[in-house]
Order: sequence, then C-alpha cells, then structure tokens
Amino acid sequence: MVRLFKVSIPTSVIALLVSETILVFCCYLGAAFWALDYPVEIFLLYDGGAWNIALVVATVILGLYLSDLYEDYRIRSRTLLFQQTSVLLGVAFVLQAVLSYGRSNLLLNKWVMVDGSALVLVTLPAWRICFTKFALKALGTQRLVFLGTSPAVHEIIAEITKKPELGLNAVGYLVAPDDYTETVLRGAGITDGYSGSYGGTLAPVAAPDEISAVPALGTLDDLDSVISSRHPDRIVVGMTERRQQLPVERLLHLRFSGIHIEDAAITFERVFRRVSTRELRPSQLIFSAELGPRPHSVAFQSVYSWFLGALLLIITLPVMAVVAVLVRITSPGPSLFSQTRVGLNGKTFSLWKFRSMYRDAEARTGAVWATPDDPRITPLGKWLRRLRLDELPQLFNVVRGEMSLVGPRPERPEFVEILQERIPYYSQRHCVKPGITGWAQINHKYGDTIEDSLMKFEFDLYYIKNLAVSLDLFIIFHTFKTMLLGRGAQ
Repeated sequence: MVRLFKVSIPTSVIALLVSETILVFCCYLGAAFWALDYPVEIFLLYDGGAWNIALVVATVILGLYLSDLYEDYRIRSRTLLFQQTSVLLGVAFVLQAVLSYGRSNLLLNKWVMVDGSALVLVTLPAWRICFTKFALKALGTQRLVFLGTSPAVHEIIAEITKKPELGLNAVGYLVAPDDYTETVLRGAGITDGYSGSYGGTLAPVAAPDEISAVPALGTLDDLDSVISSRHPDRIVVGMTERRQQLPVERLLHLRFSGIHIEDAAITFERVFRRVSTRELRPSQLIFSAELGPRPHSVAFQSVYSWFLGALLLIITLPVMAVVAVLVRITSPGPSLFSQTRVGLNGKTFSLWKFRSMYRDAEARTGAVWATPDDPRITPLGKWLRRLRLDELPQLFNVVRGEMSLVGPRPERPEFVEILQERIPYYSQRHCVKPGITGWAQINHKYGDTIEDSLMKFEFDLYYIKNLAVSLDLFIIFHTFKTMLLGRGAQ
C-alpha cells in the first residue's frame, strides 16, 4: 500500500489508475494515426490535439471514479462493465457536443473521437478483466502473521479476506500458550498424541467468527519455526494481554533481521482508514506524538479555510438566493434556521442551515436523530439534503471562524451529552474546529444510532491524527462525488 494525501491506497489501485489512463490515451492517439490525413505530430503539438485528447481521457477516468470502479475493481458482471464503459463514453460524447456549440479549442477531431472511443469500448473492459486476474499475482501481496486474536485482529482478517485488492495476505496467527486449551484442541478433533504440553508446532485450530478463514499456526513458542516456514513480510501484534507473554527479545531480533513488526492498531488504521477505539488506550492519547492535531496544521487550516470559505460564499450566493425562495414558497416558515451545536473546545455556537423540515418539526419529539423517510422532512428538503444544498449557509459560520470547511461534524449538545457517556474519549473530537464536510462524512453513511456515531468517531480520530492540507483537499474532492451521487445525506 502507498500512502498519498495521508491515506493508504492499495498499490494495485494506483497501478490500475495509471495503466488505464495510459491505455485510454493510447486509444485516441492510435485513432489519430488512423483517422488523420496529415502528420500526427502537427495535430498533437500545433493543433492542440494532446490537450484535446487529455480532456477526453480525464472525462473517462473521472467517470470510472464516480462509478466506484476504483473503490472495488473486481468484475461482478462483464455485461455491467461493458454497459458502464458505454455510458462513460456517451458522457464524453455529450461533453464534446457541448464544446462544439461554443466552438471551443478543446474540441477533439470528430473521427479521432469516434474511432478512439470504439477502441476504448473494446480494450478498456478487456484490460480490466485481465488486470483483475493477474495484477495481484504480478504486484505481489504482503504476507502477515498475527500474534494474538484481539477484536481488531478479527476485523482486519475479515477485511483483507474480503478485499484481496488491498494486497495483504493473512498467513495465520499465533496465540499465547494459555489460550490453547485442551478443550479447544479436542473440539477441533486434535487429540492424538496430545499430552498437555504446548511445545512444538500444533496443528491448525479452527477459530470462530471472521478469523476462521485463517489457520492457527501454534503458540508464541512456535514463532521462530513459523517465520522459517511461512516467510512473512510483516508481524502484526494484536494480543489483548501482553504482560509477561509478548516475546520481546525474539521480536527485537526479528525486527533487526529485516521483518517489519507493527501493532494491530496501526494495521487497522491502514486497512480501515480509521482509528480503532477498541485498541485505544489513555497512554496513547497522552504520550503519542501523532494522535493529537499539530498546532501548525491547525493554524494553517484556519487561514486557508477562511479564504476558501469566503470565496465559496461569494460564488454560491446566487444559488443560496434561489434555494431560499424555493424553501419559503414550498412550505410555511422561514428559509433559514439555526441550531445550537458544540464546536471547538466544547463551546457552543449557532449553526445555520436552510430549513429542510416542516416548521416546529421537533415541538413534540424534542431533539431526535433524523431517520430514513423521516416524515418531518419536506419534499424539497429531501433534495436539499441529498445535494447538500441545505449546508450552504454554514459558509457564514466558516467566515465567522466558528467552523472549517473540513472537520468533524458538529453535534447538538443533547446528543453530545449522550455520546460522551457511551463512547470513551468522545470529547477529544472537539480539539479541532467542526467542518461542513469531513472524513467521516465521505466514508460512512448518515448515522442515527450509537453504533454509527462510534464508527464516525473513529473516522474523526483518524482525521485529527492526520490533519493536513493534503487530506483536506482529498476530502473536498471526494465530497463533490458524495454530493453528485446523493450519498450520506438524510
């Protein structure tokens, strides 16, 4: 996995993105050689052909991204893949038609566009089918051996088993001798020759839940023999109890021999892009140099967030004027409403939004989470929430310094009080300014339960730990996708 924009991205995804970009460009370049009756060099260098092709390529690749074909590139249906490619090329043709009305210099030659798109329609699905079959073998996978079976290890193994594109292979796991009870061994049908001693390598033992897909390789006493026979690239330590059980000296020897060793919490963060609260200990919050936000990053964010917020406010004022009128004429009540939210350092402020619910929607119920098909939401409000247009007035909060463009979503005091009682360390999310969009918003659905809030809190901790302008830009870019596809809103 490669770390870009403070995010771990599978090497196979990057390889697929780069290879498909080159492939699509070559298709249109090849079409230029075929369709043009004058030297291609003149077309590319003097007629602006290179930029024209690049625009079409960007349209196709962006369409693949918006279709989630880089989130999970495994082929579910070849017919569906062909249909999706056809739709993306259709969008590219529509864009070219729009450019033709404006007589733009970015308009690609008609026959280069037609012939190149025909090549893309054939070669792109074929390449992706070949890539999914042979890429992981060609790129290789990292072999992981786990020490212990903590809840985080269970989740990690389930995820990397489900997503081979991550490039991680769970070879097996070792446990402390006390965990290898005679009952477990007999339940697995391993009784011959068992004398109650844990020396030597034990036969694989079936384990419950997600970890059952991976063999048990023995106990911690078998670590050296497992390293010699399995040749792991990485050892992941996920023991719930480490006192007097973790083989520190042997792990030090293996670390200096070139084998990478890391805590399960680090692997969890790389795989899930969030911080595991199950593995989080107070000592990590106190002594870790990485978990808390860096002061210079927070200061820099305040500066660029204010300028971007002011610019967006000016640009979107006409849109907000239209939305305000539509809200006012479609349901009785004011266009804007404010709610008290918890912000930086636990201080409250008034958050502004376009009204998407009927007037006095909570008069009887009080503060409650929105639900799917919430009867309190107006017909227009559903569309405003789906397109995130109801959030636009929060740009005023950004300019006033109460919010940032990117950060944890501010919750209402009534909910914060409940969540702080139920979720450990929840108040730590208030160490940075809340945001209009955030890491949790683009990675998780709208939350209306404690479990959803816990999941989003783990994403918030990841954001706080990795706060940087590159991550903010990454989130803003993905937010447009969320808005276009109407995800996460409720």
